[in-house]
Amino acid sequence: MSVVAISPRPHPPVRAVRSAPARASSTLTLTVDLAPGPLTPGLVRLLDLIGELAESGEGRLRADDLAPAGPRAVPDLPAAAPDEVHILAGSRVVRQGDREIPLTRIEYDLLLFLAERPRRVFTRLQLLANVWGYEHAVARTVDVHVRRLRAKVGVDTPVVTTVYGVGYRLADEARIAVDRTR
Repeated sequence: MSVVAISPRPHPPVRAVRSAPARASSTLTLTVDLAPGPLTPGLVRLLDLIGELAESGEGRLRADDLAPAGPRAVPDLPAAAPDEVHILAGSRVVRQGDREIPLTRIEYDLLLFLAERPRRVFTRLQLLANVWGYEHAVARTVDVHVRRLRAKVGVDTPVVTTVYGVGYRLADEARIAVDRTR
């Protein structure tokens, strides 16, 4: 299989203005050779995004030998305990047992950050700098996101431990696996 995306839509002509250079139309051709069999979650996302761009009119899509649209197979996960949390880093999906946990971007980034650094304590300001990317926010913002993350994962599954007077860390009893290949 191969997919070819051609972009963009034609631009209206730009009036000659001394300060504004004329914008030339550019073309991007993306060819993805797909192996037979089920698509990985990352490829499914890529194809969906290309389709959305084409539907929005931001480009044209030409697909050669593309399988008909429909449900795409996602590789099976290894059998997991119901309280074990799997972070699929490639597709930014978090699963607990058989269910997918819908997390916001910040909740996901916070969970992944802590899971990759077990047994290390982080202050609220360190988390703001490393997860949010800035320190110019109310430190209690971290508390709100930790509370929401705990609620979504479930009270029976310890994920984040509060270190009183300091900050947060991944819980010692947290059963979390990070899978970078999916």
